Amino acid sequence: MAHRHALAAALVAVFAAPAVAQDAGMSFFITSVNPGNGADLGGLEGADAYCAELAEAAGVTGKTWRAYLSTSAEDARDRIGAGPWANAKGEIVAKSVEDLHSDQNRLSKEASLTERGEVVNGRGDEPNRHDILTGSNLDGRLEGGACADWTSSGEGSAMVGHHDRTGGGANPTSWNSAHASRGCGLEDLRGTGGDGLFYCFAAD
Repeated sequence: MAHRHALAAALVAVFAAPAVAQDAGMSFFITSVNPGNGADLGGLEGADAYCAELAEAAGVTGKTWRAYLSTSAEDARDRIGAGPWANAKGEIVAKSVEDLHSDQNRLSKEASLTERGEVVNGRGDEPNRHDILTGSNLDGRLEGGACADWTSSGEGSAMVGHHDRTGGGANPTSWNSAHASRGCGLEDLRGTGGDGLFYCFAAD
């Protein structure tokens, strides 16, 4: 019940604000806010639904949205479609799954926008929100426990990427696999430079 109330509060906060005009072709974004319960996203089903809700609130409809998250049953790279993907400004960030997971992708702090077309705080900003949940390795496949397949807001951890392509960890410039989180709760995620945000891609 608490999770449901937190989700409702988060959605109200997002949807109450005036939306920025979006490109109707938007097919990629970072969630502007966590649903309210850290890395407990209600599994992949809950995360996908949240992507769709945010996109619809931003005025982009008619797409099948998938969260870029790996679990023990499914890898992130296999659930997001074939591409290409464009941000809220209509800028192509990756042409294909292979391009996305190569050094040729165009993901950056300036290009990895929210569904509202806003830049997410990065390293050096206050607060830093650059840790993006993925549960994935550099190739987009499961690495680690992914906070019990995105159902835990307590013990455990999940691999995160740096949307601004800078920071610490084994792969500090990686957008999808920089280091593991300190825990799965929202305060733990914030403690290492994140805010429980994740990537959403249109699969069609």
